[in-house]
Amino acid sequence: MITVQPEREEDYTAIHEINALAFGQENEARLVENLRKRTDFIPELSLVAVKDRRVLGHILFSPIVIQTDKGIFPALALSPMAVHPEFQNQGIGSELLRQGSELCRNQGHKIIVVIGHPTYYPRFGFTSAKVRGLDAPFSVPDEAFMVLELAPGALYDISGMVIYAPEFEEV
Repeated sequence: MITVQPEREEDYTAIHEINALAFGQENEARLVENLRKRTDFIPELSLVAVKDRRVLGHILFSPIVIQTDKGIFPALALSPMAVHPEFQNQGIGSELLRQGSELCRNQGHKIIVVIGHPTYYPRFGFTSAKVRGLDAPFSVPDEAFMVLELAPGALYDISGMVIYAPEFEEV
């Protein structure tokens, strides 16, 4: 049985290790550490999947904005999401994503943006961000740049540039 819960300080080492192992580099692990230092960091949206007191996976939702000609609209970036390689393909990432998205919705967030595998995220309701009128601030394949409306119509009449926290530039 997997439990999804907000990270605790004692989970930081395991979260770093999981991200480094899952991505085969330190960039995403450092991204999490750097985003924790931001004043707009939302601790309850950094979630871990735990089984038998062992952290097996991690997902982070952090504030971003969509800059439009009508103003700035809040959104969340889903990045990173990682599962320890020994426990991948067992539904842990799916559970993190399902419960994390629901928590975001319950907190009143309306939009989640992700850059990820185009065959994975659509099953959770993500669609092409480009088709929905959003642009990425850096080069990314259109099929990997996706968005999820947590509230129906949240993207109605919104088009523009997704602006990430500067910490993302290091990844």
